[in-house]
Amino acid sequence: MSAAPHPRELLLIGGGGEMTLSVDVAVQALEQARARGLRTHVTNRAYTLAATPAVTAAADTATAVDFARPGDTADWAAGRAADGERPALVFGVREMAQEAVAATAHALELPGNPPAAVRRIRTKDACRAALAAAGFRQPAVRVCRDASEARAFLAATAGPWVVKPRDGADSAGVRKVTGPDDLPAALAQLPDREAPFLVEEFVDGGEFSVEGVFVGGSPRVLAVTAKEKLPPPYFVEIGHVLPADLPEETRRSVEETVTAALTALELRFGLFHVELWLTAEGIVLGEVHVRIGGGWIHRMLPHVRPGLELYGTVYDDALGLPVDLPARLPAPERAAAARYFAPPEGRVTAVSGWDAVRTHPAVLHAELRVGPGDVVPGFRSGGDRVGAVVVGAATPAEARELARELVASVRFTVEPMEPVDAVDTGDDVPEVRVDLEPRPLTSSFRISHMTIETVDHLRLRLLQGGRTVGEGEITADSGYGQDGPAIAAEAEALAHTLAAACDDAHHGADGADPVAPLRAALEKAAADGVGAPARMLVEMAFLDRAARRAGVPVWRLLGLPEPGRVRLLHTVPIGEDIPLDGRPLKIKLGGADDEQILRSLLGVPAPLILDANRGWDRQDWERLRPLLAELAPAVLEDPVRDPALLPAIRAALPGTAVVLDEGIATAGDAAFAVGTAGGLNVKLMRFGGILPALDALTDATEKGAARMLGCFLEPPRAIAYAAQLAGLCDWSDLDGHFWVSEDRPVPSYGLDSDAPGIPRIAYTPEPARGEAPAI
Repeated sequence: MSAAPHPRELLLIGGGGEMTLSVDVAVQALEQARARGLRTHVTNRAYTLAATPAVTAAADTATAVDFARPGDTADWAAGRAADGERPALVFGVREMAQEAVAATAHALELPGNPPAAVRRIRTKDACRAALAAAGFRQPAVRVCRDASEARAFLAATAGPWVVKPRDGADSAGVRKVTGPDDLPAALAQLPDREAPFLVEEFVDGGEFSVEGVFVGGSPRVLAVTAKEKLPPPYFVEIGHVLPADLPEETRRSVEETVTAALTALELRFGLFHVELWLTAEGIVLGEVHVRIGGGWIHRMLPHVRPGLELYGTVYDDALGLPVDLPARLPAPERAAAARYFAPPEGRVTAVSGWDAVRTHPAVLHAELRVGPGDVVPGFRSGGDRVGAVVVGAATPAEARELARELVASVRFTVEPMEPVDAVDTGDDVPEVRVDLEPRPLTSSFRISHMTIETVDHLRLRLLQGGRTVGEGEITADSGYGQDGPAIAAEAEALAHTLAAACDDAHHGADGADPVAPLRAALEKAAADGVGAPARMLVEMAFLDRAARRAGVPVWRLLGLPEPGRVRLLHTVPIGEDIPLDGRPLKIKLGGADDEQILRSLLGVPAPLILDANRGWDRQDWERLRPLLAELAPAVLEDPVRDPALLPAIRAALPGTAVVLDEGIATAGDAAFAVGTAGGLNVKLMRFGGILPALDALTDATEKGAARMLGCFLEPPRAIAYAAQLAGLCDWSDLDGHFWVSEDRPVPSYGLDSDAPGIPRIAYTPEPARGEAPAI
């Protein structure tokens, strides 16, 4: 007897986020699949699956797969398909999961959007460029990597402008700028201060969005939505009305423009949400998304178009079932509106009028997430919203007015708190927040004993009044024995302990050294067995906070020499082509082709730094010694596994600085490296931060040893943190961020020390000969 066939399956990639709106969207998508007899399988990050039980309860199966790694998601799904568990369709409702959705559908040869098209619209500047090339009006935009590039764009264009993340959602980090004086505050609001960001011309016009679905690969517009936002400098949406009350001619023009743009962008599957402005010059297109709009639009659309199932329409189309949706729909005959609560900032002491609102007969949905004792933050992004009311009515005007009246009828009694823009005085113990996210490298990194493909990105923030007052950022790689989740847990526990202890010590006496209590606490943590990466992450955040309080960069707070321009070594992993353009080269060795590589370097004019990562034994050294003597490299790093060979190596290469790196993590290790090899490579992730590394470098300087400043594959903020020690070192091997960020490799960089705290990397051009370095 043959086994019963498996029911067709919907694979919902990315599940739902932790916000109630995102959960509601995911549950609806799963319910409409179940109504069609589809089995449902949800994937999401493990901690989000645990935090969204309503989503997992609505699905038949759930698996922890990280949608931030589209290739991994596609490989996982392909593996299931090979085992006979092939889904009938792949879908996603979250913005951040759309690349994984497209990659998986492509890998399984299922209906979906081209992965390249989704990547393009997810990268805002790339989408703007594609739309402009296709003839659609777009504001001028520039990808900037630091404040100097942003100032240059402001000088070359007409304002005002908008600063925003290159890839983000919920208007997080989006801020209006009227001139150069506004830039520092806008840049400080970016979610990731080390990532490239966008500056674009501000568009003056009414804001709208177009909601729709693809049928047979062609876009069908369901409605145009009118938006209302809070006043700048922020751009948080406070309300929506659907349909927008537009003249028929304008509505048709908007719909035609959007459908033409979607076609030009090669999008063809699922739902869409396209933002735009109506200006005196015409329609200016904004961001394009292949998911339903936020702001409870998924609840409003079925009300204004009775019988519509948003997700069911997508499923029916993908499965080849009939879809009754004409190419041009008439305007809806009824309306809906959503309005968000915007109580004043502070601590809530009382709320009145809520029960009457949530039971009003016209309410389609209502939620309120704050009550007595809760703190209302400032409204800077969609994530700061505290509740909403969604209503249905006969006309757009009636829906808008009713939503406003109901929201206004809820009264909040709020106790004022310290303004969020106030200077951190340290009077309150800061809140500690640690985030972990796996990130793929921009390219594989191979050394003698392993190949690295991904790292865990860890970020620790100290928060007061909802604002970041100190921040640390590192990456962890399991190949080096760095366990990201374990480091995150260690760092969070240590930061909670230090938050109170260091503040108590700081306030103990006027003129107290802000670094002394931190140093003592970190030394105790080291003695108690807290790992070096966790100590570094915590040290970064607390030194950043102390420097911000003092109004100086960290290097000045610690009395370090100004770093100046950091001239880099160009690291060449094993297996990659070696550039022969005069740059100082740090070449990774320790593989089977070492002899061939060394021979290819004979006669190269560039300074050579050779790093074998302890990949040689005695026979390797004896075999390669003649070539090494002829090459006379500037530095030979970690050449052999057996330290007993180091005296002979130093004698054979008198003009070469020999430095040790692997395993050099304490003052005792540093003393051994100086005594045995005559030099050391200091990496903050091994020592536990700047403070212990500074002690090792100071001792090496006093003994006349060679000093190199190194790194792992680390984010730009961690690299800039280490670069503050560059003035104490002979060589700076600080290019690890080029593998974990979109920063382009350069021969040198400076530190932008205009702002207090940890400086940013500033990619200014090399100064001409005779000029001072630009920092």
